[in-house]
Amino acid sequence: MFAAERRQLILEMVRANGAVSLRELARVVQTSEVTVRRDVRALEAEGLLDRRHGGAVLPGGFTRESGFPQKSHLSTAEKTAIADLAAGLVGEGEAIVVGAGTTTQELARRLARVPGLTVVTNSLLVAQALAHANRVEVVMTGGTLRGSNYALVGSGAEQSLQGLRVSRAFLSGSGLTAERGLSTSNMLSASVDRALVQAAAEVVVLADHTKLGSDTMFQTVPTELITRLVTDEPPVHDERAATELQALADQGVEIAVAGPDVESAAGEAMATGRQTRQDMPLPGQRRTQGGHGGPGGLGPQLRSASALSEGPVGRVADMRRR
Repeated sequence: MFAAERRQLILEMVRANGAVSLRELARVVQTSEVTVRRDVRALEAEGLLDRRHGGAVLPGGFTRESGFPQKSHLSTAEKTAIADLAAGLVGEGEAIVVGAGTTTQELARRLARVPGLTVVTNSLLVAQALAHANRVEVVMTGGTLRGSNYALVGSGAEQSLQGLRVSRAFLSGSGLTAERGLSTSNMLSASVDRALVQAAAEVVVLADHTKLGSDTMFQTVPTELITRLVTDEPPVHDERAATELQALADQGVEIAVAGPDVESAAGEAMATGRQTRQDMPLPGQRRTQGGHGGPGGLGPQLRSASALSEGPVGRVADMRRR
């Protein structure tokens, strides 16, 4: 493939998806990341796109949100590794909330093996992944369906989460920076994510390395409320992503990096009930005392979150840092 053809294809992918990693671009155009990086630099010089932390985005600073069909094919290996590692954080009998997104969908597929689990979600994809899980109770919020990511949003979703208390929230987004925390491109999605955060004692963000350093319009979780980030290891050349990880760690966010052996380790943890994680040796990490526990599983039932708010679910905790 000639350079002009490669660059045209790269440009079309970025325009279609909003943001694409160098790794994914190299796979599609069937060349090395070094060559793709050179192409991206040339396209940036023409003002056609911007370089971002191991990838390329639309020009203009803030990235726009891609739809589910595009997102589901981006960074699939990274999302799988992140989901494997994050699943090891969830214990038997726990009650959690899981937000919308392709990475959280991957997590949900692994949570089907956790007995006695209660999952509150506004995502149809998460609910579908758990619908046939034995001894897992799925609780759907109310709200209006947002077709681009199959999520329930609006005042109905937010009101159904009032009074709810769970041990952890698992969220993903469009961008993550140490300065602003997690962000997304859609106002309605951001509002529901904030309500999910308020219902949880701890917040776990799932974000692959291409999201690090990207900033989008609406803040969902400020950095000081993020307990842990589960991510994949940035490429060696991606110094800006590594710098962002360091900045997050300096602000007290625990960094768990998914490695190549995570899947087998997570599977063993599921079988034995142990938790597994691979923490980055970064300074400034904090440890948070997170409670576990919740109601026993009642089978793959779907009911509104407002029904759960009548009684305690998981541990009631103050979200403020001490």
